[in-house]
Amino acid sequence: MISIDAIQRTAETLMDKAAIEIPQDYLEGLQAAADAEDGDLSSFVLQAMLENYEAAKEDRRAMCGDTGCPRWYVKMGNEAQIEGGPVALEAALRRATANATKSVPLRPNRVHPLWRTDHDNNVGIGAPEIEYGFEPEGAWIDLITVHKGGLFGTDYRMLFPSDGIQGIKRFFLDSLVAFGKRGLACQPAIIGIGLGGSKDTCMVLGKRAACLRTVGDKNPDPRIAALEEEFKDLGNSIGMGAMGFVGKSMVIDCHIEVGYCHTGGMQMSVHAFCLSSRRAVARIHADGRVEYRTDPQWFTDYQRRETVEWALPHSHEKSA
Repeated sequence: MISIDAIQRTAETLMDKAAIEIPQDYLEGLQAAADAEDGDLSSFVLQAMLENYEAAKEDRRAMCGDTGCPRWYVKMGNEAQIEGGPVALEAALRRATANATKSVPLRPNRVHPLWRTDHDNNVGIGAPEIEYGFEPEGAWIDLITVHKGGLFGTDYRMLFPSDGIQGIKRFFLDSLVAFGKRGLACQPAIIGIGLGGSKDTCMVLGKRAACLRTVGDKNPDPRIAALEEEFKDLGNSIGMGAMGFVGKSMVIDCHIEVGYCHTGGMQMSVHAFCLSSRRAVARIHADGRVEYRTDPQWFTDYQRRETVEWALPHSHEKSA
């Protein structure tokens, strides 16, 4: 049984880590971009970012003044049991969000869309978002927090099968140019692309692709992996760099996730994470152990399954 106290304590630690400590995979990707960049202003911005990350970690302060909209991804092993059940879990995550807003501190960004009511704690109707995933085995729970900007850096278009790969490329470039020219995202960034599903699941796929995969990770489908590499190079060839200045460091990495869709359509969403790439992960075991990491490990074979049933690994079947 995983205790609610352990969940809340871990969640508050994750909030602190996500706001302050840039993941190593993104830091290395950013350093590679800085080494390759030759645009004067883009180079200046990239160097300033790297220095800011060091200062944030040393001073234990949030790396960006706009700490985005904290959200949670929760993944459970099939045998996991939570004290008080899922309602208690969600209450603990909301308490952790409110407490961390004061203690880190985070900027209280969440307000009512009409009345602009602000509880000064990033908690309200539908906030923070909590999304769930499950795995066939295990008595653990993974808590993943992502602090993603909540204004721009996202677009959607209904394409059609006849648009093909060229149509996907056009919309990808349209989105990046708009992000850069109109200040709709903070580049460089990990770009996530969702293909297929319905409109809502397409948007979810794209955001998860941006936020829940690490720099250097490749889709297991080699054809999609080749597209990811091509789109990364394509995004860095449009003449825009850091924060939209002239340069060639628009994209740190590109991740594509797909979902089966209606036969007549080909939905597509494009999501830019942000130059802070704020995410942190912890696995809480039933015996109380907590393991921290920065790789969400969300997109397992089970999450990408195509079949009706799911066969357990042979090693498990033999040992059962």
